[in-house]
Amino acid sequence: MGLFSFIKDAGANIFGIGKTEEQEAAENAAKAVELANLKAQNLTEVVTDLGFIVSDLGITVEGDIATIYGEAEDQATRERVILAVGNNAGIASVDDRMTTAIQEPEAQFYTVQSGDSLSKIAKEFYGNAMKYPEIFDANKPMLKDVNKIYPGQVLRIPNLEA
Repeated sequence: MGLFSFIKDAGANIFGIGKTEEQEAAENAAKAVELANLKAQNLTEVVTDLGFIVSDLGITVEGDIATIYGEAEDQATRERVILAVGNNAGIASVDDRMTTAIQEPEAQFYTVQSGDSLSKIAKEFYGNAMKYPEIFDANKPMLKDVNKIYPGQVLRIPNLEA
């Protein structure tokens, strides 16, 4: 005799060990829900740790999409919350369902490219490289150093009043 090969998951579960495909699928679905809830909890902690004031804050995650609920105190806070959530590994999109207590014009968002600097971005948006502190301030506390931005990061570019 010798070694015989079998398809591991085909056949009867006569020993009461192993799992059926349905059991595996149910366990995987439960794990996915648990992971999504953990991601949402972690993202909520990020937002609150950064000190953003959002009443009735709620974040859900499904796949790589985070959905944010609640009322931000102003438009700047709303946009900063979106950036704080979206600039996390594993999040590809943010579905903004927030409202704001004070209505204000929306800022623009910009995705950092290789070779960018805040002064280069300021020159592009404002025509003046020396206005980079406006962009830096608009992205605090997520940005801690004017020289530390990375490709793929999304930044808030505020409208400058004349």
